[in-house]
Amino acid sequence: MENQTPHTVLLIEDDQFLSSLLKNRLIKEGLGVVHARDGEEALALLTEKKPDVILLDLILPKKSGFEVMEGIRQDPQLENAPIIIISNLGQPEDIQKGQNLGAVEYFVKAKTSIDDLVKNVTSFLSGDK
Repeated sequence: MENQTPHTVLLIEDDQFLSSLLKNRLIKEGLGVVHARDGEEALALLTEKKPDVILLDLILPKKSGFEVMEGIRQDPQLENAPIIIISNLGQPEDIQKGQNLGAVEYFVKAKTSIDDLVKNVTSFLSGDK
């Protein structure tokens, strides 16, 4: 029997314009979207929701994306959650740190269109990645 529950994306992004755009595009693709505006809210949401993929900005209020990733990796229930980073931090050391913390993908916002990001999320969820 096919499971009809849509995949859930946890979008952790404090930029209101970008998060609204992304949220609408992901919903249009048939995905469920839970949105957190800062690192603390993200970690609180993660305890109640188990998303299929996490879209994570690194520069966030209260706790940085790196701190959120460390929190996720320390939680046995969440440690394998796939994380796709979307950030303005494009330095090799930032990308390396994200990968060391287990990011499956790392996108620099300035170099990535919303379309490409949504395509990557949907293909990741459908097992094409």
